[in-house]
Amino acid sequence: MEQRIGRVALSGGTEVAYATAGSGPVLLLLPGWVSHVELDWALGPQRRFYEAIAPGRTLVRYDRPGNGLSGAAPEGAELADLELEVIDAVADAVGADQVDVVGTSLSSVFAVRWAARHPERIRRLVLYGGWVDGARLGDPEAREHVLELVGTHWGFGSEILTDIFAPGADAEFRAAFAALQRSAASAETAHRVLAAAYAMDVSGDLGRVTTPTRVIHREGDRAVPVQEGRRLAAGIAGAELTVLPGRAHIAYVGDVDAVVDAMRQGLGLSRSTARFAPLLTSRQLEVAALVADGCSNRQIAERLFITERTAESHVDRIRERLGLRSRAQLAVWYATSIR
Repeated sequence: MEQRIGRVALSGGTEVAYATAGSGPVLLLLPGWVSHVELDWALGPQRRFYEAIAPGRTLVRYDRPGNGLSGAAPEGAELADLELEVIDAVADAVGADQVDVVGTSLSSVFAVRWAARHPERIRRLVLYGGWVDGARLGDPEAREHVLELVGTHWGFGSEILTDIFAPGADAEFRAAFAALQRSAASAETAHRVLAAAYAMDVSGDLGRVTTPTRVIHREGDRAVPVQEGRRLAAGIAGAELTVLPGRAHIAYVGDVDAVVDAMRQGLGLSRSTARFAPLLTSRQLEVAALVADGCSNRQIAERLFITERTAESHVDRIRERLGLRSRAQLAVWYATSIR
């Protein structure tokens, strides 16, 4: 799959970057936390997750203001109101009168509020790892401690959040995901988004959601207690609840196939077989491994006994096949997909 980057301006002039991939009716996947539509696409497990969900749909993702490729958030803007404007703008930009919506983590809360206000625009709603009341996400002291770490020690804070979001993930993934968070948002933006997550309460919106809804939650989710998933499902009329084993909060860590199957079932789609990144030849995998080790084209040529021009050609073809723009993205893809 290849993704295309577009931009749309909000009423105040802020530009929002969005990415589209695939074909078919629009599936709007809201960003769960901080995001970067270009770098997210290069993170191996995340990329495979997108490719597994997308068959039969045009997958649309975006960076909220202050994140990734989008412009800065308007000063003083209330995050929830701004997010609803962004969802409206992106849906309009891709020409979709109706969309399927997947909300994960924080975006589950925004998805519920948007569904309550615009039931005519949503065909199906899937909520993963979401909650009703952010005040229930740990005790007040723990929340304040995490907020302080994110705001004043973003490097360490991103690592702590990675440990909470992805327990059991290997060292390569943890390092890549922590770095992605820091690339996606500044400490100030990350602190603002996390504070909003803890403050959000959609208990008053649940009863107004009439869209067919599937709620998915992992039983041992370390970031959001499964009780909150149960509360979401109980509060939305007719919502179906799927509780899966596992501790990871991130959907593309752990038993990803089970999450994808539940999501696609909630979207009324058949089970997907497109769950893996495009295959590379054995030679291309050798080249990708050397790129990940920091080798230049000349060094690759010397190692593999080929010309430097051939090495450059291999790297270009690999990036083209994977839809990546740089050697750095290729290195991340290899580290998180193959090693």
